[in-house]
Amino acid sequence: MRTKLDAVSAGAVLVTVLAFSATAPLTAYAAAPAFALAFGRNALGLFTLGPAFLLARRREVRRVLSGERSLVRREQRRAVLFGLAAGTALAVHFATFMTGAQMTGVAMATALVATQPVWQALIATAQGRRLSRPAWTGLSMSVAGAMAAGGADLGTGADAVAGDVLALVGAIALAAYTALSEEARPDVSTSMYSVLCFSVCTVEMLLLCLVTGTPPVSLNAQAWLALLGLLLLPQLLGLFSLNFALGRAPATAVSVLLLLEAPVAALVAWLWLGQIPAASAWPGLVMIMLGVAVVVIGDARRAPSPTDLPGQDRTGLHTLLQHPILATAPPRVRTSTTRSGATPGWADWPPPCERCTPDTRTTPATTADGPAVHVLSTRD
Repeated sequence: MRTKLDAVSAGAVLVTVLAFSATAPLTAYAAAPAFALAFGRNALGLFTLGPAFLLARRREVRRVLSGERSLVRREQRRAVLFGLAAGTALAVHFATFMTGAQMTGVAMATALVATQPVWQALIATAQGRRLSRPAWTGLSMSVAGAMAAGGADLGTGADAVAGDVLALVGAIALAAYTALSEEARPDVSTSMYSVLCFSVCTVEMLLLCLVTGTPPVSLNAQAWLALLGLLLLPQLLGLFSLNFALGRAPATAVSVLLLLEAPVAALVAWLWLGQIPAASAWPGLVMIMLGVAVVVIGDARRAPSPTDLPGQDRTGLHTLLQHPILATAPPRVRTSTTRSGATPGWADWPPPCERCTPDTRTTPATTADGPAVHVLSTRD
């Protein structure tokens, strides 16, 4: 990965921002039930990714169908359970955010759902992780901005305020999805995890449509056009360009640039739908985005360094802005054990390391906090 954001990477991030920024405007343009749109979007994503996943894993599929192996290996069961919970969180995100985008303005909904790193910080605190002072500062700024922007909506009616609340719930659900994915992703591939989450989300959105009496597929031409846009832009183009950018540029720079999604979505909504947020809401919206930027940048500075010695504690939250479509793998954590006590299938782990002597490759270093672990970033 390159350490600077070059022109090609910047162009890929720009394409990603434009693609993701179309989500809320397309949802508002569809003028169709949000639950049906959420179901259609995930169903189309599943039907797009599913065949590609089966093709890529065709050998494993043949072994499963022939009975040579189980669908889920024993070491993957925990990850699958977390994946099921993450798919549920993703369904809550789509249901609340897309409903909120129709009840309140596009700019407000997009800015509020962009507070996901703030709620991620609170989840990390509940898990016992320490947050830096900049993270707490950014969190306070975002909360104050959300209160100010939400207060501006009080004069526009109860629907707008309810839409703001739903957008915030969508941000919290997205943070929960990210936290659950962090637990699941080290043990399953990106393709398998993506299909699992899309499957759970699609089934649950269909059930929600049936329970609420919402026709899941009875959409007009305008709604089908919006669904096609949601598939082509954020679901496919946005995913591809973002993965391309993350392969070339620092994740922190990409994450901060992704915050442009909110103002670009507001611009699109103004030019296309004629939606203009109230003047009193703009200071709050700006505070939200500045606060999120402070959280992301402050967290990245506390991320573990590749040169840290085993047992040296410099870890902070290290949770960057993650779009719900993504299912990227976090760094895999594997503990080195003695050869006699090695986990089955991992007898040759870990590989030689610059910081390890031949002895410490087979016996883990001991620190005040217990056995040291090696953290490596891997690709599927």
